[in-house]
Amino acid sequence: MLDTTVLSTLPTAAASSDDDASLARSAASGDAGAYEAIYRRHSPRLYSVVWRLCGGNAARADDVLQETFIKAWRALPQFRFQSALSTWLHRLAVNTALMELRARSSSTDLELEDGGMDRLEALEGASRCHATELDLERALETLPPRARAVLVLHDIEGWKHHEIAEELQMAVGSSKAQLHRARGLLRTRLGEPA
Repeated sequence: MLDTTVLSTLPTAAASSDDDASLARSAASGDAGAYEAIYRRHSPRLYSVVWRLCGGNAARADDVLQETFIKAWRALPQFRFQSALSTWLHRLAVNTALMELRARSSSTDLELEDGGMDRLEALEGASRCHATELDLERALETLPPRARAVLVLHDIEGWKHHEIAEELQMAVGSSKAQLHRARGLLRTRLGEPA
């Protein structure tokens, strides 16, 4: 449990990257309260990213987020402050999720993993005249993992195809093809013309 002196020093959402830097330095020297502040500040956004990369699977996203922060705790003493802490943590979370995706892709059928067809059938039975954000999230969950990863990284996270190709160990052309495929599947699943 945090003591009140640590609570009074917890950063606000509008805190600058200087606050992140001082928290990172304190955490790197073993200050668990500073590390907890880093976790509280950055975990919601990181969870959102890994949840999408994990296809909406909360248990997998929780595991990836936990693994991300374990890796961050271990690597924080070597953090060189060449980028913002938030950027470093974000990249670490995405890489951890992609490693999990690669591990699963070598051992499962990517098209039918985690009951994706059941979720797709439920989505197709619903009225799809006006897609909502919830419809989009559900449709995103049904995409094959690699197509979903490319779509999330490109369209949501703003990565370039060469970055995605490097991280997913594929050709740039394959990244573009997966994005095209993912967009087409989403349009079809949301009842929009192709």
